[in-house]
This record gives sequence, structure tokens and C-alpha cells, in this order.
Amino acid sequence: MSQDQNKISGRRENRIAAMQFLYMRQANGDEPLEDALSVFFETREKPRQYYAFAEELISGCLNNLPEIDAAIASSTRNWSMDRIAKVELAILRLAVFELLHRPDIPPVVSINEAIDIAKTFAGAESRRFVNGILDNIKGGLSRPPRTAQK
Repeated sequence: MSQDQNKISGRRENRIAAMQFLYMRQANGDEPLEDALSVFFETREKPRQYYAFAEELISGCLNNLPEIDAAIASSTRNWSMDRIAKVELAILRLAVFELLHRPDIPPVVSINEAIDIAKTFAGAESRRFVNGILDNIKGGLSRPPRTAQK
């Protein structure tokens, strides 16, 4: 594999950063958001402006959290929200935000990204769990799964 193929894409890197922030926010959510974002981005390798997409995703997730969590809860079978591992929940929240509020991103892209992130950061069975929930939510969308809308 060449060095270029081995690099993570900018969008994936931003999704990973957004997922990591959402995970951290669950653990210590008392800190004011802007302070938490500043501290978080200071620890990153690249300058904060590189993570503009991550900030869009974080903001969108946090601003739509009740709707996102309701979609996740209604798509699980015999599984309460508090039983979902925190890393999986952060991955799901990110992808569900994209599915519900980012028509510029094809649903299958959001799902594939979430599955790939779950493979890296969550347990072995996580990708199936994440895929099942996201596939349920995708089924309720009124837009094509493979194309972006402007």
C-alpha cells in the first residue's frame, strides 16, 4: 500500500475528530462548549481551521441531539439507549445527524464512514450493530441513498 493510500482522508479525519469530541462531551459535558472545543482542538495535530467540517458535525449533532437520540432509540430492538457503548453512541449520533440533516452527503457514504470508524474505535460486533441501526434509519428517509442533494 502506498503512503497516499495509507493516509486517512480529510473528511474521515474530521469525522473521527467529531466522534472523539462527542464521546468526550458525554463524559464531561459540564464544561462550556466553546471552552471544550478550544481545549479539544489544541490537542490535534493540525490547526483548528482544518477541522471546520468536524465543527459543523459537532454543532449539528449537539443542536439536534433530542431528534437524533429519538431516531436511534426507535431503531433499536430490545436495546435501551443507556446500554449502547459510549463510543458506538458517538458514532451513531454523528451518522444519524448526517442522515437526517446533511442532504449534501449520500446516506450510504454516512453509513459506510460510520461502519469504518466503528471497525477502528469500537468492539468487533459494533460494525454490525451500527450498520443495523443506520440501515433502519436510512429506510425511513425520503431521499435516494446513493446520491447527494444540493
